[in-house]
Amino acid sequence: MTPHNASDDSRWSDLDRPPLNASALRRGLVREGGLWSGVELVQRTGSTNSDLVAKAVAGTVGEGAVLVAEEQTAGRGRLDRQWTAPARSGLFFSVLLRPVEVPVARWGWLPLLTGVAVATGLSRAAGVDTALKWPNDLLVKVGGEERKAGGILAERAGDGGVVVGVGLNVSLRASELPVPTAGSLALAGAVTTDRDPLLRAVLRSLEEWYGRWRDAAGDPARSGLQETYAAGCATLGRTVRAELPGDRSIVGEAVAVDGDGRLVIATGEGVQEPVGAGDIVHLRPA
Repeated sequence: MTPHNASDDSRWSDLDRPPLNASALRRGLVREGGLWSGVELVQRTGSTNSDLVAKAVAGTVGEGAVLVAEEQTAGRGRLDRQWTAPARSGLFFSVLLRPVEVPVARWGWLPLLTGVAVATGLSRAAGVDTALKWPNDLLVKVGGEERKAGGILAERAGDGGVVVGVGLNVSLRASELPVPTAGSLALAGAVTTDRDPLLRAVLRSLEEWYGRWRDAAGDPARSGLQETYAAGCATLGRTVRAELPGDRSIVGEAVAVDGDGRLVIATGEGVQEPVGAGDIVHLRPA
């Protein structure tokens, strides 16, 4: 295998990490009457989310636009955390959604919906069980230990749009992990690390879940989203610490995800407190 060299511009600088095939992705995803309207592939960019938000605001793309990067140099997680990985080692993509049939109050379900869709798609295509850490982390098991393999970030794009970005470690090796608590599909024993079928499976699953949710006017119970999210959520049933805005934190058991997509924490004082934003730390296994 040719080792990866950052100064080597060859598309095949790492034979374990072949490039994505943009035309094959378009053939497999863009169809009449479907959600996906176009697939753009770039070699590297700062952030697919930032780029797609700018295109959406400028009106140069419509709903169902997909932007994929082989490498992100300034990918962002929640709270503007950095997300970086070697070129072609993962899936880094953003999609533009315009859920006009859904009340804006329910748009907060979109990152949770995306988590369900990614987990469902990866289960089918990679044979890997992906658990969801509320609100937007994707977890895999590596040597029996829970590791973060990906994350989701949703941002408003103008008045009627939401850009949802996904970053997922696919072929990252142990020596390449940014932190010891990170993981990848390869380290979790995926049956394939071929990113083309993985991306197609995830986007088809997202199309399916988004259509179901939109048809139910965003109702998380009627669309089955709330129940499915709870079933795959590794946070529920655990003792957690929620680090909230304003330097406040609460500790208790995560008991439910409510109709607004908030995590409900039962504290030692017998209070059930819904948390809509904040960092969640898992304090002990479920």
